[in-house]
Amino acid sequence: MFRRSTGLLARNVIAARSRYFSTDLPAASDADSTFVEAWKKVIPNIDPPKTPLAFMQPRPATPSSIPSKLTVNFVLPYQSVLSSKEVDMVIIPATTGQMGVLPGHVATIAELKPGVLSVHEGNEETKYFISSGFAFIHANSFADVIAVEAVPLDRIDASLVQKGLQEFTQKLSSASTDLEKAEAQIGVDVHSALNAALTS
Repeated sequence: MFRRSTGLLARNVIAARSRYFSTDLPAASDADSTFVEAWKKVIPNIDPPKTPLAFMQPRPATPSSIPSKLTVNFVLPYQSVLSSKEVDMVIIPATTGQMGVLPGHVATIAELKPGVLSVHEGNEETKYFISSGFAFIHANSFADVIAVEAVPLDRIDASLVQKGLQEFTQKLSSASTDLEKAEAQIGVDVHSALNAALTS
């Protein structure tokens, strides 16, 4: 039984290696046309609904040489902070550690943790404190940073951060339920990251 399962696994790995994966190809449109054809067979007198693929735009192709600038989109649920901004480098607070992104970076998806997002453009550096989110780095020197919440670092009041850290530390020590402990721990983590960002 084990010999057969390892043979099947090896066959699947070989099949997976024969298919190429690339982040520089535009989204395939055949899945959408297949859905439309199937819809028209079943309900020919009603227009088919739009699928997510209908709203997607093809990604720009990967350039043959590495560009000199990184194009960054930095968005929050309620606003776009940076839109197609060309910068030299972005440093993001990934859960695996600080991650520097330069033009030509390998395609990556990173989960973000509370910390400082630094945008470097020439001699200028702009810092934002972000609570969490995701970063999508594409092979064509585009980076999309999606954060739940962000604020410029120079707008944070250090005294309020200290006060919040003390309050959440007290809540954590006096928490009796798992929910109270989890909420207090999140507060401690965010305020500790804020404090570290302000003191560095």
